[in-house]
Amino acid sequence: MRILLSSAAYFWFALFPSATQLVIAQENRSGPESPDYTSRVPQYSFADTLAEQEQQLKTNPLLLEFARTRKAQYAHDRYLPVYHYVSPKGQGDPNGLSFWKGRWHLFYQAYPPEDERQHWGHAVSDDLIHWRDLPYAIYPNPERCCFSGNALVEQDRTIVCYHGFEHGNMVAVSSDPLLLNWKKVTGRAVIPWKNPDGSDPPYQVFDPCIWKKDSTYYQLSRNFLFRSKDLEKWEYVHPFVDREQWNLYTQPGDDLACPYFLPIGNKYILFYFSHEGGPRYLLGDYDRRNDRFVVSSGGKFNFRAHQPAAVHAPSATSDGEGGVIVTFNMTPGFRRPPWPIPFGAQLMALPRRLTLSEEGELLQEPIKAAESLRRDHQKVEPMVLPANKEIVVDKIKGVSMEIIAEIDSKDAPMVEMNVFRSPDKEEFTRIAFFRGRGRNRRGLITIESSFSSLYPNVLSRAPETGPVPMDENEPLKLRVFLDRSSIEVFVNGKQCVATRVYPKREDSIGISLRSQGKDSKLTQLDAWRMKSIYDDVQLTQ
Repeated sequence: MRILLSSAAYFWFALFPSATQLVIAQENRSGPESPDYTSRVPQYSFADTLAEQEQQLKTNPLLLEFARTRKAQYAHDRYLPVYHYVSPKGQGDPNGLSFWKGRWHLFYQAYPPEDERQHWGHAVSDDLIHWRDLPYAIYPNPERCCFSGNALVEQDRTIVCYHGFEHGNMVAVSSDPLLLNWKKVTGRAVIPWKNPDGSDPPYQVFDPCIWKKDSTYYQLSRNFLFRSKDLEKWEYVHPFVDREQWNLYTQPGDDLACPYFLPIGNKYILFYFSHEGGPRYLLGDYDRRNDRFVVSSGGKFNFRAHQPAAVHAPSATSDGEGGVIVTFNMTPGFRRPPWPIPFGAQLMALPRRLTLSEEGELLQEPIKAAESLRRDHQKVEPMVLPANKEIVVDKIKGVSMEIIAEIDSKDAPMVEMNVFRSPDKEEFTRIAFFRGRGRNRRGLITIESSFSSLYPNVLSRAPETGPVPMDENEPLKLRVFLDRSSIEVFVNGKQCVATRVYPKREDSIGISLRSQGKDSKLTQLDAWRMKSIYDDVQLTQ
C-alpha cells in the first residue's frame, strides 16, 4: 500500500474515466538506464516435495535468524502479544490470506533489516491461530517495492497479484507444497503504471485483487476492472462501481487500497482500506453479465482515523462454507522516537469469521480455533451490578486473556467493563455499551483509552465507537480478547471494536464492572488465560 498524492479532481477522473476498452500494452519500460532493484536479502530455492522442504527449512539461515530474533524480542518487550502473529523482523499490511493444500497461508508486507523495502513475508498455519514463520515469498525486482495484493487458489497453483511500486501490477505463481518458490508472470508488470511512451493511461494501477469467473481472470485496481485469459495480457474494461453508487456508499478520500472481492452468503463483499478513514466494506450483488458491482450497503471496521492504535488494512478469503475469514494489521499507538517498546509495533488482529444475518447485516465472530488457547479457567457467579458502583472482580487478572461476559442491562443507559486496570485505577481502559443509542436507537459499543497509559509518548485513541444492532430486550454478550498491548471486543456476534494500549504499571492487570444510573445483572462471567502460539519462546504473564 502507498499513499496517493493527487488532487481531488485527478482522483475523481482517475476513478471514473471513460469506459473505452483497450488492451494493456506489454512493452517493458525498463531499459539499460533502469535501476537494478534486486533485493539484498538472501533468496533460497526449495525442493518440490513437502518432506524435502521441511528438511531444508530446519537449517534455513533466514528461519534460524527469525527464531533468534523472536526470542530476543520476548526477552525485552512486555507488549509483544502472546497469541497474535507478529513478524520477527517487522511487518505491515497483511496480504493474500489463502488456503492451499490443507494449510492457511498469510503473506504480509515485510521490511527486512538487510533491505528495508517492502518484500512479501510469509507464515503458515493449520488453524489460523498457531503460525509458523517461513522465508520471504516475493522479492523486489524489477519493481522497486512489493506493495499490497491478494491471492487466488486454483487446483494446481496459487496466484498472487500485487502492486510493484514504480513499475505496475505484478502477477506471480507457485505450486509447491508450502508455496516457497514463486515465479513472476512475464518477469515484469502485466499492467504497467505508465504507457510505453511515459504518458498516463486512462486508469490507475494500485493495490489489486484477483478472482476468476468461468475461464476469465479479473483484476480490480482502484475502481478499475481488468480481465485476462492467460494472466499475461490484460484488457481494461470499465469502472467496477458506478459513480453514483460510489458517492452514496463511500466517503471523500476513499481510495480502494487493499481490495478483496468475495462471495458472502447470497451477496458479495468488497473489502478495502481508505487512507482517510481506515478499513471499510461494501455489500451488494455481482452483476456477472455486465461485470459490475451493484452496491446495496456499506460499513466500517474502525470508527475514527486509521492511526494510531487501530485495525488497519484487511486481508480476506472465503471459508468454503459461505462465510469469509478476515484479518487486519493493527498499528502502534506511540510517538517515535523514543518509545517504551523496543520491538513491538504492528501485529495481526485475531482472524474473524464474517457471515450475513437473515436481514442481510454483517455478523462477525472470532474464529473457533481461538478457543484452543484457553487455560486456567475462572468463573464468577451471577450478581447484581448496583447502580453507580464499580465492582472490582478480584479473582480475574491478567494481560493475555479471553473474557466472556453476559449482562442484562435492563433499563440502565450504560454498562462498562474496565480492563488493564491498576488497583488504584490510575491506569485503565474502558469498554462501554450504551443501549438505545445510535442509528435506530439500537446500541453503541465504545473503547476509551484516554487513561490506558502513563507513558508521556503513548497516544490514546479518540473513543472507538461502533453501532450494534440490538433488539430491545437482547442481553449484552461481550467476548473480550486482551493480549498485552491489544484489545478486541466482539459484541453479540454483530460488531467488533479494537485498539492498542500500553499500560506502564505492571500491576495494571485487573478488571471491573459498573452499571450507570440503574441496576444491571451479570448473568455470566468466564475468563481464561491464553496459551502462547510460540512453542520455542518461554513467556511469563
